[in-house]
Amino acid sequence: MLGVDELAQMIDHSILLQKQTEKDLEEGVALACKYKVWCVVPKLFELGRTRELLQGSGVRLCAPIAFPQGLNPPAVKRYEAEWALDQGAVELDMVLNISALKSRRHDFVERDIAGVVEAANHYGALVKVILETCLLTDAEKVAACQIAERAGAAFVKTSTATHPAGATVADIRLMRASVGPKVGVKASAYVTDIDKAQALYDAGARRFGTGFTEAILEGLKARLAAA
Repeated sequence: MLGVDELAQMIDHSILLQKQTEKDLEEGVALACKYKVWCVVPKLFELGRTRELLQGSGVRLCAPIAFPQGLNPPAVKRYEAEWALDQGAVELDMVLNISALKSRRHDFVERDIAGVVEAANHYGALVKVILETCLLTDAEKVAACQIAERAGAAFVKTSTATHPAGATVADIRLMRASVGPKVGVKASAYVTDIDKAQALYDAGARRFGTGFTEAILEGLKARLAAA
């Protein structure tokens, strides 16, 4: 069974909802620092403030790119990535162009991702590519994973949490089988408790995007105490 500290280091604590205010950001960062999670993912315009709040904590800053639709032109995505990296982000979660993928414009999708990866490489940062799995067929999920891997992504990720469906065990298994061992799989959206997190971990997820960090980690603490 995972330890609490081990699982905390797999969590990207998300503060991305439109309704969340600066107070929510401050409270979310405080929570992330309390549990010593891997990183915080704020709304893009709040990167500077988040960097200030995280100073000295050891918790990393991750930026959402082309969030949540992924339909920006490649040059705009790259500019957004470079701006975020200049703001102190060390990881980028970018949304791939789902429309282009569904149009089978695979070369375009690969160039789109590769531009962000190239920008990240100059800063020693890594890129996670969000597929929005609930909008894709299984064949499209496999294609997206393989394209992201060719483009140099460090992770493939399920979802943005802006659609009714999020990470599923079946999707994590499929994504894990679709990329090589050097590419990680991130489960994101509606990962609300330790049971869901454990099931996704068992399926192959090694990073979790969630706003339910406290519920997950406290649930694991309780489970370990009862064992």
